[in-house]
Amino acid sequence: MMTHIVNLSIRSGTFPKHLKTAWVLPLHKSSKTNVGIYRPVSILRTYSFCLVFFYRCSSTMVGTFPLLSVQPTRGLVDEKIQVVVRNLPSALSVTLHSLHRSEDKDLWEAFGHYTSDGQGTVTVAKDASLGGTYEGAEPMGLLWSMQPVPGSRTGLRLRKMDVLTPMVVHISVYSGHITEGFSKQSPLATVVTERWYMAPGVCRIDIREHGVRGTLFLPPGPGPFPGVLDMWGGGGGLVEYRSGLLASHGFVSMALEYLSHDKNRTSDINFKTYFEKAFRIVQEHPMVMKDRVALFGLSLGTSVTLNLAAYSKDISPRCCVCISGSHVNLVNKAIGKVFRNMKKDGYKTRFDEEGRVVCRDIFLPIPTDLGEKVDMGRIKCPLMLVVGEDDQNWATVESAKDMTQMMHAAGNEHLLTILQYPDAGHLIEPPYTPHFRASNFIMPQTRQKLIMLWGGYTKPHAVAQEDCWEKILSFLRQHLYPSPDSTPTLRQSCDVTPKEHQGLILADVYRGVLDVLHLPQDIVELTKACTYSA
Repeated sequence: MMTHIVNLSIRSGTFPKHLKTAWVLPLHKSSKTNVGIYRPVSILRTYSFCLVFFYRCSSTMVGTFPLLSVQPTRGLVDEKIQVVVRNLPSALSVTLHSLHRSEDKDLWEAFGHYTSDGQGTVTVAKDASLGGTYEGAEPMGLLWSMQPVPGSRTGLRLRKMDVLTPMVVHISVYSGHITEGFSKQSPLATVVTERWYMAPGVCRIDIREHGVRGTLFLPPGPGPFPGVLDMWGGGGGLVEYRSGLLASHGFVSMALEYLSHDKNRTSDINFKTYFEKAFRIVQEHPMVMKDRVALFGLSLGTSVTLNLAAYSKDISPRCCVCISGSHVNLVNKAIGKVFRNMKKDGYKTRFDEEGRVVCRDIFLPIPTDLGEKVDMGRIKCPLMLVVGEDDQNWATVESAKDMTQMMHAAGNEHLLTILQYPDAGHLIEPPYTPHFRASNFIMPQTRQKLIMLWGGYTKPHAVAQEDCWEKILSFLRQHLYPSPDSTPTLRQSCDVTPKEHQGLILADVYRGVLDVLHLPQDIVELTKACTYSA
């Protein structure tokens, strides 16, 4: 903690006001009755003497202290960060390292090897990593290339389930090119960053209406806003983080739970009732533009989206976004029946050389009978398909080709936009989310645990996630907002005033003191004073 206070004080050029306080005691030299020989003695804290020493030496020492800057230290998960290391000797080999402890208490890390330039600087956005979990000039490589630390449990997947708290990532710089044993090394400098799925002012509301379960996210401001019904895939449960991020960009979004761990409840969910009720909950909210509500689905959520858009007589989505899914499924059927049909075709699943399950063949060959797939000619709203060409879970490439042919024959191909990405896999998520080629998966009906092969390769998958997210947001803005001028300019979490920035620095130190060092309260108060002074 002392090192952090000293570095913070030197960087800001401010001596903490609290540490300037001295206790002045009158001490006599000999006779206590002679006032003339009393002298005032100032007593300063040991911390203050240390800081004075460092300040006196700063003219020679600052040049040798590496300064690590990460901006913004707080931001949305889809915001880029700028990582710069200064005050290094020229041509010095260093390792930049990121570390995150997940909600499941697993550790995730990424690292890149760099060499400082002639000015003793490493700029991650323009300098090439020479090795590590990523290579080349990758501004966000410290995030998207994260992987479990050596010795972790197998089949892990990093997901944020509590969107009311941030993903805390420690970014550090180490001397030399290191590939392992980071916990046993002392970093030259460390910065704590926070990655949020909810921007300041976004409101989260639990929904339990008419048998529908979900979470509604409202953007800050008076509205009204466009709406989105957000549906994930076969993993089940209530997944909120994408909806929180959509609300951070100006859309009222409801994350919908439709595959419960209670299999009896899941089997009872019917296409005609449950999803249309959920759509109307979004549509009828007073902060939503009633004629501007979209459907957003991934994997099995894509099947639900396409069925609603093609067959529902009660709802009319303004546009649809479908990621990694197919039209070969869920044609006016209850969810339980869909899983029974998939189980019947289970003989088509296969295992790769590492024993991971490959499910994409269940959907092949693509049927020609319209009774076995969605009639894409019935789609009347703009539709965006996002396809990873190495998807090993669903036959998304073949499905996209067939959907294109069907819409071309029906004369509505002009409504279709396809984003297709080479070497991307099934789990195309918000940008900078780490890639998982395979992970643990629990079958929703049988609760059987297995390793599912999703496909994709780390760098191209990261490119796909970043590119498609920007295009998805643009697509939604184009078709949901009445005009470009009506799109709200939401304050991003990294846009802070200088006074607010002081508060953010304080929170970093305060959290570190309480959660990591477990120091006494008087030391906590001392740290607060130092941070406010900065």
